[in-house]
Amino acid sequence: MDRLWRSFDLYLPSMRNIKIIEVKSEIGAGTRGASLGVDAIKVAALDFMSNFFVNFSSEVVEAENNLLYEPIESPYAKRIKGVYTMYERVSTSVSNTLKSGLFPIVLAGDHSTGGATISGIKMANPKRKLGVIWIDAHADLHTPYTTPSGNMHGMPLAIALNEDNKACKVHEVDDKTVDYWEKLKNIGKISPKINPEDIVFIALRDFEKEEETLIKKHNIKVIPVAEVRRKGVEQVVRQTLLNLNHCDDIYISFDVDSLDSGISRGTGTPVPNGLREKEAEDLLASLMQNHKICCFEITEVNPTLDKENLMAEIAFNILQRCVNILLVN
Repeated sequence: MDRLWRSFDLYLPSMRNIKIIEVKSEIGAGTRGASLGVDAIKVAALDFMSNFFVNFSSEVVEAENNLLYEPIESPYAKRIKGVYTMYERVSTSVSNTLKSGLFPIVLAGDHSTGGATISGIKMANPKRKLGVIWIDAHADLHTPYTTPSGNMHGMPLAIALNEDNKACKVHEVDDKTVDYWEKLKNIGKISPKINPEDIVFIALRDFEKEEETLIKKHNIKVIPVAEVRRKGVEQVVRQTLLNLNHCDDIYISFDVDSLDSGISRGTGTPVPNGLREKEAEDLLASLMQNHKICCFEITEVNPTLDKENLMAEIAFNILQRCVNILLVN
């Protein structure tokens, strides 16, 4: 299919106020290059001759990627001090954006800052119940006590849930790391930010037994790729929103590794048997029509792993279609 044909711009006098928040951070990932993902999406827009990024205000959140060149102090929560700094910055940006009456579109490097986005939403509206649609191959429910890698992009939902999962503990964690971990969980002086029943996983298929224990313990809703295929996108969207019907607001986090590894080469942790491009695009477009959606995030595009910039092109097509739906709703 001609990607240029699929790319289009809308110019409406009654545009919904949208702000793009650029988080070019990759200190939570294990593979280098995700910090370049935001610019890769912008390049894709230029290749499509799109004015998309001219139409909206944007903010670039200062990153801490200089820490990549320094020794790792916390092996079970790598660069946690820098991640905490990013949480402060991103949560403040998201909170201020919402308080200003703007809709935040977050374009992030690695997924570790997804927990910061959640924090910012709660800081803006602490009394409102927040639901999370986590479209990702991975559960991101690890903690410093359970992590197999120490990479913090595997921990944002545990942070938001105020979850240590010490029942599955495999590491003895040093006091300094514990101190920063507690600070992360209490960003905005709200903890937990979300409850397990307020999460829906879509396309989850690669997780460890420690994360599975939490999913089963809390009966967290998981919609596998096979279920998307069997029931169809519209039925899955209805099911997802019904599961979160009790929530006041809903945040969507879209990790591009939710896509099948055959098309998601430009991400650090590709996984087979994922969503097809059309499935992901239709799924997100349908979800974005719901009035409870308060924030949308795309994360983990890594152009250093993708010579043709295909992953960024797919991400841009999804981004543009979702934003166009926001503009007309």
